[in-house]
Amino acid sequence: QVQLVESGGGLVQPGGSLRLSCAASGIIFRVYAMAWYRQAPGKQRELVAVISSSGSSHYVDSVKGRFTISRDDATNTMYLQMNSLKPDDTAVYYCNANRGGNPIWGQGTQVTVSS
Repeated sequence: QVQLVESGGGLVQPGGSLRLSCAASGIIFRVYAMAWYRQAPGKQRELVAVISSSGSSHYVDSVKGRFTISRDDATNTMYLQMNSLKPDDTAVYYCNANRGGNPIWGQGTQVTVSS
């Protein structure tokens, strides 16, 4: 069964940190490009960060220098380390796996940045 399961979301104060995880099963994880997307209330889903199967990464400008995407092919897990969080980072964060234009999505995890 193909499945992506996110975890690590929660409520954090501005300036705080969170680490999201995405556990994959049912796919050959190492050949997939992996990504984090987010969707805030009333807004379209946007790409946050992507990491290729070879490990190269790219970020949306608004998170550069604050977020770090990584992957562990030995455990089929992707991570998003989020530092210096801002209220604008509040959203549901989704894990995405893509190979050959066939995306797979997780169920999402809520991140709320508020004092």
